[in-house]
Parts: sequence; structure tokens; C-alpha cells
Amino acid sequence: MEVRKVQITGGSTFTVSLPKAWATETGIEAGSELAFYPEGNTLVATPSNVPSEASTTLAVEDVSPQELESRLVTLYINGFDEIVLEADRITTAQRRTIRTAATGLVGFEVSVETEDRMVLRDFLDPSELSVHDTVMQMRLLSFSMLEDATEGLLEEDSDRIDGIAARDDDVDRLWYVTSRLFRAVLRDPRAAAAVDLDRETCFDYRTCARQIERIADHTVKIAGHSADLTELPADIREPLGSLRIESLGIVENAMDAFLVEDRDRATELATATLAQAAGMDARTRSIDEQLGTADPADAQLLGLVVDSLSRIGDYGANIAETALQKAAPTPESKRTVRRDRNQA
Repeated sequence: MEVRKVQITGGSTFTVSLPKAWATETGIEAGSELAFYPEGNTLVATPSNVPSEASTTLAVEDVSPQELESRLVTLYINGFDEIVLEADRITTAQRRTIRTAATGLVGFEVSVETEDRMVLRDFLDPSELSVHDTVMQMRLLSFSMLEDATEGLLEEDSDRIDGIAARDDDVDRLWYVTSRLFRAVLRDPRAAAAVDLDRETCFDYRTCARQIERIADHTVKIAGHSADLTELPADIREPLGSLRIESLGIVENAMDAFLVEDRDRATELATATLAQAAGMDARTRSIDEQLGTADPADAQLLGLVVDSLSRIGDYGANIAETALQKAAPTPESKRTVRRDRNQA
């Protein structure tokens, strides 16, 4: 850390010197322009001529399709706008993986394809992306998936279960977008200005999105177990339905707490949701005990369904905790209140 003293020039302009080492490393010299981004009591300075697009090259010789997909997702989340893939010869399996991965990365398309080279490029305007809207889409998708999966189980309706895995792919795509935006905000103040959210709020949204993505994953598990189930015991239907309502209610209430702007109301909702989540364990144990009379194979599958519903409630509790943190005063807000009182 280096400390610089603020001086006044010409009677009305504040000036401060820049550390030479930092200026040299970032290519700043006499005549260079800096962009300033205020965030609370912090002012972030960055060279205004930093390239807005980033490109990287990935050698894919002898890289398995599974590893290739993982690397592409990682590079996407890390903010690259162009990914060049090169090899002496890109195999058919690798090409298939690259195209499939591109469909799972919002905005990415194959722009160049030759025998030894493929290029993935982001054609989406960053200004069209919104962290809030993306997380809200994740919420709607995952909630509709959960309703269909549990209704399909309780009503033994296979039509409602079909296609849930494909919808989970859509949730994953939105999760990758949220992660990409979040890392961009941490790295580049221009990105924070574009999404119009401070970094702490972006972190809260990203934390919330992670819980929603896990809810969607467990919903896929519920659908899979339901499809393999031979028969749903009659005495299990009602308690399982109650657990489903309770689990979904916890997540919905937690999201309401997270989104409400009034801090007192958010705290009230989140606190009530955490109390509701704490009572799920007893209901879960009760259903597990009832499963002792069911067919062993079905009992095992239903036990896994109960476990997933319980975990979904836990993820809702995690969202409620994030809502509490989001609504709580921060040291900066306390300083602001104290300063206002002193001024009064």
C-alpha cells in the first residue's frame, strides 16, 4: 500500500500523484487517460484504453472430450470473449464436444472451423445481460421443474417428469452466465458499472444462484428416482406431499426475503424462513421411518427423494441466510449514519 496526499490546484481542483511503479506496469504515461468508478467510499481508477475483449488459445492435442468441455466452461466463466482451439487435427469427437459446449454457453458460437483450428466467439452484447434478470430466470425454471417433478411423483404422471433434465441444462447455462458476470465485476470496474450493481450485491446474487442451481440438480434426481419407482405407497403420499410443500415454501419465502428492498421486512422474512427450515428434520425422520413397510427397492428410491427434498429445504435456508446478510447494516453504512448525525 502506498499513501498519497491530496492537494488542491488552482483553488478548485483536487489532485493526487500516482505510484510510478503501478503507472509503468499498466502503461500509463504523460497524456494517458484514466477512468474513475465510484463505489461507496471507494474510488477505482483504471486506464481507459484497456481492451474490452479478451482472447486465448487452447491446444487440444490429445485432450479428451470430457476435459475439453470442462476447460471451455472454465475459460467462458473466466471472461474470455474468444477461445481459439488448435491441434494438428481436431478429432470428430472433439468437434462434437466443442459444438455441444458452445450451445451451453450463452452468447458463444463457432465462428471459424478448419481441420486444425476452431474458434468460439461471444456474439452477445454485455449490456444486454443482467445479474438480477438471469437469477430470476433460474428461479422460475428451477421452481417449475420442482413442481413438475414432485407432482409427477405424487400423481404417478410420467409426462410431467419427462424433459426435466433438459430444463436443468437451461439452468446450468444461466448459472454459467451468472458466474461469468460475477467474475467480470470482481476483475473490471467497467463491468460493475455496466451491471449497475456493487460487488457485494453481485456476490449475494451469485451465492443465491448457486443454491438455485443445486436445487435444479436435486430436482433432476427426484425425477430420475420417480421414473424408476414401481409404486408409491398410499400411506406415504400425504406426508411426502406435505414435505414437498414445505420444501418448496422454504425456497420461495427465502427468495422473497432476498428480493424485498425493505431491510426490516427482509430480516423478518428470512428469520421466519430459517425457523421453518429448522423444523424439517423431524418430518424427514418420520417419513424415513414409514418407509420401513414399503418394498425395499421402492423404499430406497423414496428415501433418496426425501433426502433431495430435505436438501432443497437446506438450500432455501442458505438463501435466507444470504438475505439476512444482504439486509444487515454494513460498517460503511454505519459510518454514513454517524456522519449524517454529526452534520445534523
